Amino acid sequence: MFDKQDLVTIANMAMPFGKYRGRLLIDLPEPYLLWFANKGFPAGRLGMLLALTLEIKTNGLEPIIEPLKRAAP
Repeated sequence: MFDKQDLVTIANMAMPFGKYRGRLLIDLPEPYLLWFANKGFPAGRLGMLLALTLEIKTNGLEPIIEPLKRAAP
């Protein structure tokens, strides 16, 4: 299960490694998240957040995340 704070984290946390390093989790391409689903999500909190991001994207729920993004400085 996830906490509502996880949605805020997905909206504002940058991917810490890989091809999309620095991109917000919610902005990761769905095929990249599907690749992780097939290969195995990373252990721990990051893996849980990536799996949740995939669920959000596959169910068309991205609009609920957009308002949670911090305003750019």
